[in-house]
Amino acid sequence: MINKRLLMKGHDKMTTQTMNAGSSRYAGFITAANTYKHEFALRVYAFIVLAHWAEHLVQAFQIFVLHMPRPASRGVLGQFFPWLVSSETMHYGYALFMLIGLWILRSGFVGRAYKWWMVSLVIQFWHHIEHLLLQIQAITHPFWGSPVPTSVLQLFYPRVELHLFYNTIVFIPMAVAMYMHLFPTPVERAQYKCTCAID
Repeated sequence: MINKRLLMKGHDKMTTQTMNAGSSRYAGFITAANTYKHEFALRVYAFIVLAHWAEHLVQAFQIFVLHMPRPASRGVLGQFFPWLVSSETMHYGYALFMLIGLWILRSGFVGRAYKWWMVSLVIQFWHHIEHLLLQIQAITHPFWGSPVPTSVLQLFYPRVELHLFYNTIVFIPMAVAMYMHLFPTPVERAQYKCTCAID
């Protein structure tokens, strides 16, 4: 008969090893993303952020320049995949992705660039809360007596304009941070652990 105590001890040891391996992999990923892979990670992240922001700009162009009805103004991808525009899950997923990206890549920045990056992160945290509220309403029921999911500031501003504004004010400090990261002062450059700076 198998000794239960020995079996439990072995199980506990394996669980601890698995947890250590998992946290070691996570730590390795974070280190890589903020050191020798920081430049690559920033390029990929910036491309996704720009593509999303461009979708909002196209949607605004469709509404205010082409005078398309709002329901028909779905950006570029929304013309081919209309469900993307109406999916709160997709919008929340992107807001969460952006927040996580800002959080993960923050330690690769130093000095002035770090401060601007953190401004972007704080604004995105609130933007994420707004999308979380929309997602909760999509799953349960709309709040504030509205027939559709409505975020806090959407009580005062139309959704298209509001989320274009959010994406813009998150993008601007992020772009400033990236510029300063590319062109650091000598003091900042001495603290770098990545290859992002342009010499």
